[in-house]
Amino acid sequence: MLKHVAVRLTGRRLAAAALFAGVALTGCQTVNTTQSGTVGIDRSQRVFSLVSSEQLDGEAATLYQKTLSDAQTKSALNPSAAETARVRAIAQRLIAQTGTFRQDALAWKWEVNVIGSDEVNAWCMPGGKIAVYTGFMKQVQPTDDELAAVIGHEIAHALREHSRERVSQQMATGFGLNVLNAVTGSQLSTDMASKLADVTFNLPNSRTHETEADRIGVELAARAGFDPRAAVTLWTKMDKIGGSGQPEFLSTHPSAASRIADLQQASARVLPLYKPK
Repeated sequence: MLKHVAVRLTGRRLAAAALFAGVALTGCQTVNTTQSGTVGIDRSQRVFSLVSSEQLDGEAATLYQKTLSDAQTKSALNPSAAETARVRAIAQRLIAQTGTFRQDALAWKWEVNVIGSDEVNAWCMPGGKIAVYTGFMKQVQPTDDELAAVIGHEIAHALREHSRERVSQQMATGFGLNVLNAVTGSQLSTDMASKLADVTFNLPNSRTHETEADRIGVELAARAGFDPRAAVTLWTKMDKIGGSGQPEFLSTHPSAASRIADLQQASARVLPLYKPK
């Protein structure tokens, strides 16, 4: 990767470049961010050593507050008290079950808010920063079980640290091209923040990540007292809404048929955990 970078380096800059080249080549590590759960998620994950969970959580907290502030400026933050209360109540039941996959998640500083936007969207940033858009609520008209399915899915992305994987991949790929700009911690932090914003708002998840989030999401829902089979009805609704152009946050999800088949299997596996509340 680095051998194609044609730059003239001397003295201190050459030493810095050599140091960071070594980090780029050896700085990936293999982790498994969660327990496998009943659904059996056990894929080993590759992350860039310079992208720590703590750093990304900090960047996410900053980005989340900016997002809320922007929404507040537009009078679009939690526009309906009743809707916000409903979303938060469902999210809290799901959050209480996250210890099944990772105990430390129970101590995260979780936040749950509704943002007024026509976009059919929902997400959970690293560290447990959740947002559901009013466009999703209006167009999907989810039941509580279906709302639990989508929030559980987004929580699963955070538990599995999919954003960290994706930011790691982007930073490792671009590292050689930016080696001179990456020699300071401040530049590294800026790059990380930019890439986190990209993977949260602009870039779709991989199909592997989506399938993992689907499976963990149905288990969280079942353990929280929501019918896990609602994930299937949710996807059916989303497919109808999306038509030929799916909602942005579903744009690389598996095809409707394969996804429904996988969700049916996953929900059947966790159905014994489901105790209606």
